Amino acid sequence: MRRITVNAYEKALVFKRGKLIDVLSEGKHWIFWGYVVQRYDVTELFYHSIELDLLMQNETFASMVDVKQVKDNEILLQYKDGNFYQVLTPGRYCFWKEGIDYTYDLVDLNTIEVDDSINRKVLHLPSVNKYLNVHVIESYEKGLLYVDGKMIKEMKPGVFYYWKGDKLAVIKKIDLRTQQVEISGQELLTKDKAAVRLNFYATYDVIDIIKALDEVKDYARQLYIMIQLGIREYVGQYTLDDLLANKTQSGPYVMAFAKDKALELGVALKSCGIRDIILPGDVKEIMNQVLIAEKKAQANVIMRREETASTRSLLNTAKLMEDNEMLFRLKEMEYIEKISEKIGEITVNGGSQVMHQMRGIIGYQDAE
Repeated sequence: MRRITVNAYEKALVFKRGKLIDVLSEGKHWIFWGYVVQRYDVTELFYHSIELDLLMQNETFASMVDVKQVKDNEILLQYKDGNFYQVLTPGRYCFWKEGIDYTYDLVDLNTIEVDDSINRKVLHLPSVNKYLNVHVIESYEKGLLYVDGKMIKEMKPGVFYYWKGDKLAVIKKIDLRTQQVEISGQELLTKDKAAVRLNFYATYDVIDIIKALDEVKDYARQLYIMIQLGIREYVGQYTLDDLLANKTQSGPYVMAFAKDKALELGVALKSCGIRDIILPGDVKEIMNQVLIAEKKAQANVIMRREETASTRSLLNTAKLMEDNEMLFRLKEMEYIEKISEKIGEITVNGGSQVMHQMRGIIGYQDAE
């Protein structure tokens, strides 16, 4: 016989001809020759080359270990003293009961949704996160949950975790904020066959996400085409001049045209209108010429009106002076004063006749 010592936190398995005979705990033991002893640390995972089912036939050993079976569609979250320790993938695991206090969360990956009992901080650890699909729906969004291509339910803002199993979980999201569609450089013909290019805008809100995401394919594209058709119909009923004069009415017209159709897409139009009307170069040049001609004609009318008024004023003044000699003399003095303002200097010649000449200039006669 030989004597062996089993230390604290150890177990020893005694084998005879490959068969488990006994399990030894802490202390000193006598073993017959021919028996094989293998020691194990009870704080670590138990592993032996002999099939575990054969070892479990020994009742002593079976009572000392905790066996965990993880199936192909499962994972096992292991906690050590209450803290997350590791992820156990499909397989069979054996732990000593007298070792560390382990607890477990067995996860069926085909359940899709993560149980609320699992700490969300654990889900963000790299070793666990790789088994998850994480979806974030912002406060201004809503979503639809699809499992294996089938729409399940409507989702509100939040963070959602789904296991990666045989079933595929996908969330389609949509922005609920007011959105804008731009129709730029749209080439159209007016009623009088004038070619114009329009820049048009429209704003809208998504009000029914099931229609927009599930019942309609590419609602934004369909809304774009619908508004485009409304613009074509509006422009086609006006001549170029009428279109330019009534462009502010395009918004209400297109709103009335597309409102009901937009609701079928799950969206509600809020506003729309023409941003710009771009004319071809030759049409723009002709319109500029017309504008210049119109302005010139307006200027000529104003000039003729002013000339007529001025002439009428002169005629009235002449009639007054004809009937009133004193008014005539005052008008002469007014013009002489204006002429005198232009004179820089006066050179006087002629001796005693100077004063007589000056009186003649200003219209006075010597007393006879």
